[in-house]
Formats: sequence, C-alpha cells, structure tokens
Amino acid sequence: MANTRGLAGHSEKKIQDQIALLGNPLIEKRHEAVSALRKTGEPAVAPLIAVMADAPDNDQRWYAAVALSRIGEPAIVPLIAGMRIHTSRDFRKYAAAALGEIGVKAIDALIDGMGSDDPELRGFLSQALCRVGKPAVEPLSRRLGDKNEVIRQCAALTLWQMGEIGLPSIVQKAQDQE
Repeated sequence: MANTRGLAGHSEKKIQDQIALLGNPLIEKRHEAVSALRKTGEPAVAPLIAVMADAPDNDQRWYAAVALSRIGEPAIVPLIAGMRIHTSRDFRKYAAAALGEIGVKAIDALIDGMGSDDPELRGFLSQALCRVGKPAVEPLSRRLGDKNEVIRQCAALTLWQMGEIGLPSIVQKAQDQE
C-alpha cells in the first residue's frame, strides 16, 4: 500500500514539476512539458485546468490549453465544467481554444453545453465549434430541431457564424419548415 501512495505522490509531483515548466522562459522546456503532460494524460487534466484558472499570464494559460488539447478526450468534460465554474474571459477563451483543437470528439459535449443559462459561456462554446469547423456542421444541423429552444438558437447562430460552411444548413431548415 505504501508503494502505491509513493507512486501516486511521485506522479503528482511529476505533474506539478511539468506544469511549472510551462512558465519557463525557454520555449524548448515549455514544449517538452506539454509533451510530457500529454503522455501523462487524464491525471494531468485537473491540475492543468487549475493552472489555467490561476495562471499569472496568458502564456502559461496558453501552454496549459495546448497540453489539454493534446490530452484530448479525457479533458473535454472537465474543461466544459471548468468553464461553468471559472467565469474569467481569459480562462474561457483558452478553454474554448483547447476544446476547438480537440475537435470532433468534443462536438456533442460542446453543443449540449450550449443549453446553459450563461450567455457568455454559450458564446465561448460556439467559438470552439467554429474552430472545429466543417465536422461540426452536421451535428449542429441536427440540433436545429432540438426540443431545447436555447440549443436550437445557439445551433443556428453557430452555423450562421461559420459562414459558407454553415449557412446552407440554416437555409435548408428554413425551406423544410415552409
């Protein structure tokens, strides 16, 4: 039992050591830290989100977001939950960027999150979907008929915001309703 605790403590220390390197003045050290945190995976998610919330500057926030985007799927739900808790525009901007970079795997959670009563949060989730781009069009189009009015409106606004790739879905939905 003591060995397991020792390994867990060592792992937590290792994660914190890598996170500390995200603020290193040498870009190579920051890149090495991002790579190590990606390999660590899910155990690094909560500490990285905490760093994004408390970072002294946007450089550290950026590298934490990059690490989270590279970790991928295990970071999706915690990032969206973090965006509900941390209302700082900087936190939300970098969390949305990370979610957008995660891409296709984040689409459904991002759309579901737009059911929130927080309009600013919905805007950041929409930005993440725009960053995902074309792969988000079909799932957003399906949600134009969602029973939740807020999700319907957000899906339409996000498709509109996507411009050329999203507008045909809105036009098609309007024609279907005629």
